Amino acid sequence: MCGIFAYLNYNVERERRYILEVLLNGLRRLEYRGYDSSGIAIDSDLDAVEVSLNESPYESAFPLVFRQEGKIESLVGSVYAEVDAMDLNLEKPFSVHAGIAHTRWATHGVPSPRNSHPQSSGAWNEFIVVHNGIITNYEVLKETLIRNGFNFESETDTEVIPKLAKFVFDKAHEAGQTVTFSQVVFEVMRQLEGAYALIFKSPHYPNELIACKRGSTLILGVKELTDISNSGALFHDVKALTTNGQPKELFFSSDLCAIVEHTKNYLAIEDSEVVHIKDGCVSVLKFDYDKEKPASVQRALSVLEMEVEQIKKGNYDHFMQKEIHEQPHSLTTTMRGRLKHNSVLLGGLKEHMKTIRHSRRIVFIGCGTSYNAALAARPILEELSSIPVTMEIASDLLDRQGPIYREDTAVFVSQSGETADTLLALEYALENGALCVGITNTVGSTLARKTHCGIHINAGCEIGVASTKAYTSQIVVMVMMALAIGADRISTQARREDIINGLSDLPNQVSEVLKLDREMKDLAESLITLESLLVFGRGYNYATALEGALKVKEVALMHSEGMLAGEMKHGPLALVDETLPIIVIATRDSCFSKQQSVIQQLHARKGRLIVLCSKGDAQSVCPGRSCRIIEVPQVADCLQPVVNIIPLQLLAYHLTVLRGYNVDQPRNLAKSVTTQ
Repeated sequence: MCGIFAYLNYNVERERRYILEVLLNGLRRLEYRGYDSSGIAIDSDLDAVEVSLNESPYESAFPLVFRQEGKIESLVGSVYAEVDAMDLNLEKPFSVHAGIAHTRWATHGVPSPRNSHPQSSGAWNEFIVVHNGIITNYEVLKETLIRNGFNFESETDTEVIPKLAKFVFDKAHEAGQTVTFSQVVFEVMRQLEGAYALIFKSPHYPNELIACKRGSTLILGVKELTDISNSGALFHDVKALTTNGQPKELFFSSDLCAIVEHTKNYLAIEDSEVVHIKDGCVSVLKFDYDKEKPASVQRALSVLEMEVEQIKKGNYDHFMQKEIHEQPHSLTTTMRGRLKHNSVLLGGLKEHMKTIRHSRRIVFIGCGTSYNAALAARPILEELSSIPVTMEIASDLLDRQGPIYREDTAVFVSQSGETADTLLALEYALENGALCVGITNTVGSTLARKTHCGIHINAGCEIGVASTKAYTSQIVVMVMMALAIGADRISTQARREDIINGLSDLPNQVSEVLKLDREMKDLAESLITLESLLVFGRGYNYATALEGALKVKEVALMHSEGMLAGEMKHGPLALVDETLPIIVIATRDSCFSKQQSVIQQLHARKGRLIVLCSKGDAQSVCPGRSCRIIEVPQVADCLQPVVNIIPLQLLAYHLTVLRGYNVDQPRNLAKSVTTQ
């Protein structure tokens, strides 16, 4: 879940202060990926360490490593304090400099400076590494390295990596061999098991950086500081673009949102690729266990379709607040170019539509919010396609080794496209021969690259850890998928046209719901001191109950539980009393009369009810106004979950702010779950 960032300037003079700010700002953009500790590494002044050069194992400047527990701003304060204490010249210019940075979500070892990254090979920082992912065989490697005289200072799995690099380097030199930086990294990769994105820095190879990945996202950004970048020829071979000796800046990042303010030219690094930056040249090499020498890979840069404004809060107090209120726009973007003349056009599925229609079943696979979005779309997909649809939580599918058949279509849903459990389930489905479809918000993500086909939800960059606009866009995409699959059936034509008309007007209806903001804040004020909340839903809105409860749980740190209303009498009814708040979703659909009955039964047991209903239905669902009412516009039943979730998103947001918690960085959570 961690975020890694690196910056290398070549033939362009940058002061140390500027380099520091680029690295720290990169971490600020990635802080949603982990925020319990962080660190950076830059170069010292060579003349400042000349006194010790007779002891140093290299002739270049000593790397300075700064690490701190807590949020990024804690690191910023400590960096400048340490810089002042060592009297480091922040105005010193560098025509070439390589710096790396990391923000951590702890997996191995508690948050502390010694467990923060960059992790080092030991004295003199001969090799330093930042890492996103988990090394599964680190204990075996650690034992081997200890037997060879290495001392470990941290509890992390990462520390074995730089120490292993030093071990490889030392062995080569003891044998009188000269090894390149890439050769060292290849040998390290040969020993590692697990998922990782890594960036290596070493004073043995000054002003060089090496990055590699297996299973975790890593992006290379390229900024040419000449007219070449404006020539319109943006899809250059990476090596050709960076061997011209022209001034340039190069960036590595776990996410595109950290490089968009610098450049729009990027490369999504593939698994087992090693990217080596040396003398302004970028070499892309393919690591293969069976081959001693790696093959050179020709890759083209892509153009990032994102604006800097998307990664800023604007006039909002928090990213979650901004992203909730962006939903009319994000839904419009999701549907743009896909609804035409009472039909749905999904280019990403076109070539595989016949196979999908003849599937034995469709299996939705996801985690958390993405699973809930798929659950919301399941009924309409069953209705329009007449294909059995099953739901799988990715981790549970893997634990059970549940059956996946060649005749299945497996649909993988992930906002980031990097969710570890979902990607492992994807590998499992591919091995079993299923057609694999990806639904993600992230162009160039692992999910987008490894599935046979798919749909980008185009919701825009989502920075708040609690997903909001991605959830509603996922539902809309899956509804459109259902419409496309069922487009060959005459019997459902009128139904499809009604839904398509509803989709066209959906952004306007969402804008209307957002006017409930003040009302939801008032409701949050009445619930602020309570310890628990139940949410009942059924049919299309069972998913809404789960997702609404999840939002309250993850950001407001309040126990909340989404329940299937049909199961109320099979246990949950025992919890009902006059103090426990219960939200019942009772908008107009085929389950409306059943929800009326649920409300009556809860009311008879003196339940403290909050009813979410369609406009004009207040008297029908709650005679005598004996409960609190939230009215929302009525839309097509399969689109109602998009409308209904927004008051619950607003409630979760206001509860969190009123309770004094960090709404964008909830306790113990991070945005992109890249570890199991």
